[in-house]
Order: sequence, then C-alpha cells, then structure tokens
Amino acid sequence: MIELTEWEPLGISVDWAAIEGELGVPLPADYKELYEVFGGGVFSDSVYFLGRDEGVSFDFLTQWRVSLSVDQDSKFGDVSAVDPYAVYAPGGKGLVEWGSTEWADEYCWLIDAERPGDYPVLARAHDVGGWHRYDMSTSEFLYRVLADADFQPFGIAQYDLGTTFTPGSGDDE
Repeated sequence: MIELTEWEPLGISVDWAAIEGELGVPLPADYKELYEVFGGGVFSDSVYFLGRDEGVSFDFLTQWRVSLSVDQDSKFGDVSAVDPYAVYAPGGKGLVEWGSTEWADEYCWLIDAERPGDYPVLARAHDVGGWHRYDMSTSEFLYRVLADADFQPFGIAQYDLGTTFTPGSGDDE
C-alpha cells in the first residue's frame, strides 16, 4: 500500500490495548499497521479508511458505538442494518465497519469473540445487494479494491482515479 500510494509512513502511536479492551478482541495486525502508516482518510478520493481519533467521520470506534447502539435499539425492530448479520457486540459475533466508499459500499470485519484472529472481510456493494465474504487481510482487500480492475464488484482501478491518500482532517467533530 505504501508503494502503491507513494505515501510517507506517519508512524502514528495508538493505544491499541484500550481499543481492543473495549471491543473484547484484538484487531487484525495488518489493519493496525495500515492505520499506523496512514491514519484515517480517503484513498483515491473515494475509499474511506476508518482509523482512530481522526474526528467522527474517520473514527471507526465512534462509528461502531453508534452502529451498535442503533442495532440494539428495539424501537427499530428486529432488523439489523447489516442484515443478515448483527453489529458486533463484545463477546459475540458480528460486523465492525472499517471502510466504505463515496457510493455507499461498506467494508467490515466479521468478528467472532470465540475465534480471535480470524477476521474475514465482508463487503456489500450499494447496488449489487448482499454481502460478499473475502478470506483475506484488510490490506489485501484494500489493495485489490484500489489496484485490481477485475476485483468486482469492488475494484475501482478501471476508473483511473489514481492511487492517492488524503488524511482525515481530524477537526470535523
């Protein structure tokens, strides 16, 4: 990803223990490395990568808390926004979003507290419907989205958007 975007690593320091303590599971190692290099922000002006403390728009933990609250609020009925899954709750099994696109594609991990370390990527395209499961790392999935035109329905390389990265502003709270 560093070579693809010609990005200069930021070396961000994060208290992963506190974040993972709240979630009740460790996060994928490659995601943590990606975040420490890039921070939260936007790849190719269209793929949003959620991090931590980048302001509400790019803070995956804030997004997760809100999604979990809505998912568990009975006044919205029994249908989850990530149906047929649920939003991950500590100790359980469900989705945690780590990325999205400007056209409403969603990228999540399927986290199962009983299987720490196993984080398949589940992705849903806005116009295709249904979740697609990818047994690959966060970085491989993101790389394929940005660089592999044949990675359908999620690859964006055919649109010639360039492989850039723009950090989150950090002041959009």
